[in-house]
Amino acid sequence: MKYFAYGSNMCTRRLRERVPSAVVLFVARLNGYRFIFHKRSQDGSAKADAFETVNPTDVVWGVVFKIDGREKSNLDKAEGLGKGYKQKQVDVIGVTGRGTSVFTYVAEPESVDPRLTPYSWYKRFVLEGASQHGLPEDYIAMIAGMQDKDDPDRARDEKKRAIKC
Repeated sequence: MKYFAYGSNMCTRRLRERVPSAVVLFVARLNGYRFIFHKRSQDGSAKADAFETVNPTDVVWGVVFKIDGREKSNLDKAEGLGKGYKQKQVDVIGVTGRGTSVFTYVAEPESVDPRLTPYSWYKRFVLEGASQHGLPEDYIAMIAGMQDKDDPDRARDEKKRAIKC
């Protein structure tokens, strides 16, 4: 199965903790979508979303991974499928210009809250994953400029920061 990761799962080590079979295939872009932190999480923070705008100049960059279909339920659970995220088939374009169909997760409209911000450890996963795979520098800078906040749960913060991409 081909999976398009555009948020914290771009951090390969984090994704492999969830789906050990994950193999990087290529960097790709999703046209007509905008990257935004606004998906309400159970922990009270914002998570990433590829928000459909249909504006062809809006782009979400990410990484296409190949995963074993037998592990997909692990990814569904980690991503909160049916609990704020829904699965969607999308067409992405690799850096070579070749398109392919993949699945990804996008926020359900009722789980969006534009007032929320991500925890800094979560945003770090996104930024480190983007750098790890060589996403465009201006795109990384755009995400780096987005607001974040400290996690009040110090134990969770330390645990998440111990995971390196």
